[in-house]
Amino acid sequence: MSIFGKIMSAIFGSSASATPAGGAAAPAGGGGAGGGGAATAGGGAAASPTSAPAKTVDVAPILDKAVAAKHEKLEWRTSIVDLMKALDIDSSLGARKELAKELGYTGDTNNSASMNVWLHKQVMAKLAANGGKLPPEIKH
Repeated sequence: MSIFGKIMSAIFGSSASATPAGGAAAPAGGGGAGGGGAATAGGGAAASPTSAPAKTVDVAPILDKAVAAKHEKLEWRTSIVDLMKALDIDSSLGARKELAKELGYTGDTNNSASMNVWLHKQVMAKLAANGGKLPPEIKH
C-alpha cells in the first residue's frame, strides 16, 4: 500500500484501501470501491471518484485522538512528520521522499523543509477532496 493510502486508511478506515492508486493519479481519485488490487485500481477507479466524497469524515477528532494516544506534543495541523507519527506511519526522510514521489512533487527532495510544507498542503487537499472535513484554520 502506498504511503498516502496508509494515511487515508488510518483516517477513513480500511475501506479507503483502494484510494492510493486513484489518489496518486488524480486528486479526486477512488474511494472505498474495491479493497483488492490497488495496483490495478487506476483503471477501475475512474468510475468511482464521485462516490468517494459521499462519505464525509471529520479529520480533526480522529487525528486529535491519535495524538492523545501518543502522549507527546504532535502538531498534525502544521507538520507532515507529526501527522505521520500520530498515525503510526514511518515519517523518516526516505518515507517522505516516497510520499512526495507518489503525490507528484517536482521540487528538490533534498530540501526537506520545502518538501514537508508542500507535502502537508497536498495531503490536506487530498483528504478534503476525498471527503475529509478539515478544521477551518487548515489552508488547503
